[in-house]
Amino acid sequence: MLSISEAQLAAWLSPLLWPFLRVLALFSVAPIFSLRSIPMRAKVGLAFLVALAAQASLDGQPVISVNSPAALGAVVQQVGVGLSIGFAVRLVFAAVELAGELIGLQMGLNFAAFFDPMSNGQVSAVSRFLGNMSVLLFIVVNGHLTLLMAVVRSFEAFPVDGSFLDVLATTRLHLLGAELFASALWIALPMIGLMLFVNLTLGIISRVAPQMNIYAIGFPVTLTMGMVGIAATLPMLDQPLLSLMQKVIELFVR
Repeated sequence: MLSISEAQLAAWLSPLLWPFLRVLALFSVAPIFSLRSIPMRAKVGLAFLVALAAQASLDGQPVISVNSPAALGAVVQQVGVGLSIGFAVRLVFAAVELAGELIGLQMGLNFAAFFDPMSNGQVSAVSRFLGNMSVLLFIVVNGHLTLLMAVVRSFEAFPVDGSFLDVLATTRLHLLGAELFASALWIALPMIGLMLFVNLTLGIISRVAPQMNIYAIGFPVTLTMGMVGIAATLPMLDQPLLSLMQKVIELFVR
C-alpha cells in the first residue's frame, strides 16, 4: 500500500505553494496583470504556471509545512512581498499620471475629466493619455517579463522565512513617495516651462493690446501649444519611465 508521510507532502508542496502565493499577490495589484478584463481563473492559472516554471531556479528554499506555526508567517510574507512589488511598479505609472495632471492643469484641460475604471476615480484627459502611452511603452520594452523576473529573483533577496517586517525595513517603500513627486515634476518640467512661456507671452500681448479679448484667444493658443509640446516631448518619455522601473526592480532583486 502506498503511504505518503506529512514530511514528504510538505517537501512536494512547499517549493510550489509559496512562489504561487507571491506571484498571485503580484498579479492582484500589478499593472496589466490586475486588469478586470482578465478572468480570475486565468490569473490563478498563470500564477501557477510561473511558479512551476521557476522551480529550476529556486533551489535551496526552506521547506515549511502547511500545518506548522511558521506557515502563517510565510503566507503573510509571500502576500506582502508580492503586493509590495506590484505596488512599487504601480507607483511608476502613478508618477506618469501625476505628470499628466500637472500638464493638463497648465493647458487648461483638467476640466476634461472622466471616470477611470482602473483607478476607480476621475482622471483628466492628458493624464489618461500619458498613462496609456506608459502602459504601451511598458509592454514594448518587455516590462511585464521584467516584472516576472523580479518576482522570481526576489526569492534570493527575500527567501521564504516568514519575516515580512524585515522585507519592509529593507525595501523602505515609504521613500518611493518622494520619488513619485520628484519624477512627476521631472517628466512635466519641459511642458511646464513651455506653458509658462506661452502664458507670459499672452500676458504681454494683453498689456500691449488691451482691446484684444485675451480670454477668447488664450484657450485655443494654450491648447494648441500644449498639443505641440506633448507631441514633441512624448518620444522622451521612455527615459524617465525606464529609470523609475530600474529603481523599483533594484529594491527586490539583489
